[in-house]
Amino acid sequence: MNNTIFVLNGPNLNLLGQREPAIYGTATLADIKEKCLVKAKSLGFEIEFRQTNFEGELVESVHQARLEACGIIINPAGYTFTSIALLDALKTFDPPKIELHISNVHARESIYHNSLVSRVATAIMIGFGARGYELAIEAMAGMVAPASAR
Repeated sequence: MNNTIFVLNGPNLNLLGQREPAIYGTATLADIKEKCLVKAKSLGFEIEFRQTNFEGELVESVHQARLEACGIIINPAGYTFTSIALLDALKTFDPPKIELHISNVHARESIYHNSLVSRVATAIMIGFGARGYELAIEAMAGMVAPASAR
């Protein structure tokens, strides 16, 4: 079994810790990555952790995950609501996909209520702050573990 989980992050998430800390908290993306690596290792998984501000690069990461990952955890950020290209790429990835958002998008402005990614996500993690990444890794580990290990 491939034991690599791709954790993909979209635009502006490189500014975590600086950008709207009242909404997104003070943890940086580097802080989140470190916690993801520790959590995954404790569960017997590897993490490929990426962030990009470019839609095509995010799509390319999904394409690469098709060959190398047992699951995808994705915080598409602004592309959640706008990217048909990302939706189409995620449709080509059969293993589990978890859509993740740090804030509760449903408690925010209506522009954040219609996720394209949710249409193909296996599960959705919303509103747990930076801790949501670790929770998503735990959930993914349960989804991809062989039936005998569950």
